[in-house]
Amino acid sequence: MSWFRSLIQVSATTARSSARPRISDPFSYTLLSRFSSEPARPSPIHETPDPTPTPQPPTFYSGLGPTMPGDKPRVVVLGSGWAGCRLMKGLDTEQYDIVCVSPRNHMVFTPLLASTCVGTLEFRSVAEPIARIQPAISRETGSYFFLSNCIGLDPDKHVVKCETVTDGAEPLKPWKFEIAYDKLIIALGAMPTTFGIQGVHEHAIFLREVSHAQEIRRKLLLNLMLSDVPGVSEEEKSRLLHCVVVGGGPTGVEFSGELSDFIQRDVQERYAHVKNYIHVTLIEANEILSSFDDRLRHYATKQLTKSGVRLVRGIVKDVKDKKIILNDGTEVPYGLLVWSTGVGPSPLVNSLPLTKSPGGRIGVDEWLRVPDVQDVYSIGDCSGFVESTGKPTLPALAQVAERQGKYLANLLNKIGKAGGGRANAAREYKYEEPFVYKHLGSMATLGRYKALVDLRQSKAGKGVSMAGFFSWFVWRSAYLTRVISWRNRFYVAINWLTTFVFGRDISRI
Repeated sequence: MSWFRSLIQVSATTARSSARPRISDPFSYTLLSRFSSEPARPSPIHETPDPTPTPQPPTFYSGLGPTMPGDKPRVVVLGSGWAGCRLMKGLDTEQYDIVCVSPRNHMVFTPLLASTCVGTLEFRSVAEPIARIQPAISRETGSYFFLSNCIGLDPDKHVVKCETVTDGAEPLKPWKFEIAYDKLIIALGAMPTTFGIQGVHEHAIFLREVSHAQEIRRKLLLNLMLSDVPGVSEEEKSRLLHCVVVGGGPTGVEFSGELSDFIQRDVQERYAHVKNYIHVTLIEANEILSSFDDRLRHYATKQLTKSGVRLVRGIVKDVKDKKIILNDGTEVPYGLLVWSTGVGPSPLVNSLPLTKSPGGRIGVDEWLRVPDVQDVYSIGDCSGFVESTGKPTLPALAQVAERQGKYLANLLNKIGKAGGGRANAAREYKYEEPFVYKHLGSMATLGRYKALVDLRQSKAGKGVSMAGFFSWFVWRSAYLTRVISWRNRFYVAINWLTTFVFGRDISRI
C-alpha cells in the first residue's frame, strides 16, 4: 500500500499549493489600473478586528484616459437607439475600440412597442441587448458598455463627462467619471414634446421605452380590475375605463388601433361586466397621420371610428390628475392618458457647447460632422443639418437614424484604414460621398387586420399607397424582417401566432 500513501501525500501537497492566493498577471493589473483613481490599500494583518467597523466609502473611478500608441483608436458612442446601435454594429472592431454610454443596455424596436402594451407581443421581443448587436463590447479588452448618462462634453480636450445610473429601492449614490475619445458619436435621441403644458410629466405616460409600455399595461389592467369591484360608481367606472391618447401621429394611431382591437377581441370576452364602459378617445390638433396620403387618412379615420375610437380635434390646455382641459374649455375625464405629440431636443442637447441647427438640434454638415470641433459626429433624432448646407431637417424617424448610423460606420471604417482614426489625425482626410437620405415610405397599423402602406418618397410625390388586409400583411412582414436578430424574429413570430390562437395575455405582473 506504499503507492497509496504516496498518492495521498501528492494530493495533499497539490491542494495546499492550489489554496494559495494567485497573483494577477501584469496584463490584468495594467487593465484595471486604467480605471482606478486611487491605489488599493494593503489590508492590515496584526490589527485587532473592530466589532463595529465603520462602513467604507464606495470606490470611485477616474474613467478612461487617452489611448496609448499601441492601443486601437477609441470610438465613444453616446446613446443606444437606432442610430447608435446601427453604427456600433457596422464599425470594424479590428480598427477601433468601442465604448457605449447609455442609461439602458438594449435597443428598443419602437415600431412594435405599441403592441406590447396590450399583450400582443412580450416586452423582450422588442428589446435587443447591445452585447448581441456588437459582441466586441463584452469580449474585447478595450471595448466597454457603461450604464451612465452623459452630463457634459469638453471637445477641446476630447473628453466626455458621465454619471452612473442607479435605481431600485435603495439606489447607490451615483458617481462621475470621464472618458477620453478619439472619435465621438452623439446619438442621444430626443425627448417627447409637451409644449410647456402643465401636468403632462406628472400624469401622462409617454410611449418611447419598454418601461413606458410596461407602465401603460399595468395601468390599463389595474383600471379594468378596479372598475369591476363592488361599490364603484357609474361615473367613476366610466372614468377609469376611458383611455385618452393625445397626438394623431403614427404612434398615437397605432396604439389606438391596438387598444381598440384589444377591447373588441379580449375585453368583451373576459371583462363582460364592464365591456360597455371602456372606450378610447384620440385627440389631435389637426389631421391624423398628416404625412400620409389623403386617401389613406380618410381610410384610417373611417376604420378607427368603426372600431370604436372617438376622434376629437382640439388642443390640450391643461392636464389634471383625472381630467384634461381643452382650449375650448371642454373637460375630458380619463383613467389612462398616453401622450404622443412628437419629439424635440433634450435639455442635455441644448446644453452642449456645439453648433445648433434650426429647431435646436445639434448641427451637422453633409458628412454628419459637427462644425468647428474635431472628431465629433452626431446622428439620429438629436442632429440636423446646419443652414449652410441648404438641406432641410430630416424627420425623427427610425429609418433616418438607421441610415445615418450605417453611413457613418462605413465612413469611420474608411477613415481608420486611411490612418485617421486617432484624435486630430483626420484633419487632412478628404471626405468624398456625403450622406443622402432617400425616404422609403411609411406604414401604420390600425388594428383588426388593417394597416396603411405609403411608399411615396415625399408627401407631394407619386408612388404606391394602399390600405386594408394586404397592407396589414405587408406591415407585419416588413417589420418581422427588420427586427434585428433572428432570436427576436422568432419571439415576435411566436407571439403573433400565440395571440392569434389563444388571445392576448391579460395577467398583470
